[in-house]
Amino acid sequence: MKVIVGLGELLWDLLPEGARLGGAPANFTVMAARLGNRGVIASRLGEDALGAQARAVLAPFPVDTGQIQSDSTHSTSTVTVEFHQNEPHYIIHEPVAWDFLAFTPEWHALAQQADAVCFGSLAQRSPATRETMHRFLAATRPDCVRVFDVNLREPFFSAEVVAQSLQLATIFKLNESEVPQVLAMLGGKAAGTDEASLRAAAGWLLERYPMQLVAITLGGEGSLLVSREGTHRRQGIRGTVSDTVGAGDAFTAAMVDAYLRGASLARMNEAGNRWGAWVASQRGAMPDLPETTKSEIQNRIAEVE
Repeated sequence: MKVIVGLGELLWDLLPEGARLGGAPANFTVMAARLGNRGVIASRLGEDALGAQARAVLAPFPVDTGQIQSDSTHSTSTVTVEFHQNEPHYIIHEPVAWDFLAFTPEWHALAQQADAVCFGSLAQRSPATRETMHRFLAATRPDCVRVFDVNLREPFFSAEVVAQSLQLATIFKLNESEVPQVLAMLGGKAAGTDEASLRAAAGWLLERYPMQLVAITLGGEGSLLVSREGTHRRQGIRGTVSDTVGAGDAFTAAMVDAYLRGASLARMNEAGNRWGAWVASQRGAMPDLPETTKSEIQNRIAEVE
């Protein structure tokens, strides 16, 4: 059993229809745990009603919540989500508990056990949490897979944060709309979002940073994986979309699970797309997962060499 850690924000999205627990690292970790790993959420909640509710929501999932810190001073995180012309707009409130992640002896021990760690850019908005995250990553073993899943939420990112994170990453995951933004921040040539431009952008990143794989998701159009050895393009899986919340995080978790198993790029892409499409077909990022559905999806993934 692999130890897979989601490091960073844990929050409540305040949607028009009600509150929903989320945060990319938490969504990622729940899916990683569902795939048979020891998924550990490394975050921080306030000692308040929303914090208690978050722990209650996570309790039924096969995820390790024992490394979620408690904060008696700062509140559990909330994000107000407003829709303008059907496009979501986020008000990410601060300061909150996950702005004060602490690098404890328990977290040091967890870092040394980790086979993979997924981290993003949003949680690094706070100097305290950014330092803790970097210390955590520095404490991992050389063979630990460090996954940087960028999340460009204005105004909580910078070229410095992205560049430093890429120096630490084994895998860089982003979506096609983030590719031009990232290249512009890092001094690259203007990039388009057509497949040839995305391949070129991934190659440019691999030349300049010590990562092994660039994973670019294309929404309903699938994904593109580019490594130092080759590339693989997977077309999207057609189906009914309920909402896309958490679909990208499910893609990342399934891809990382396959990567840790030594899978080919084709199987990594298949796993990511199958699980991402399933989450998109459900409501929310952590929907119920019947065993029959899990078996069906895993069997389809196993068909790919």
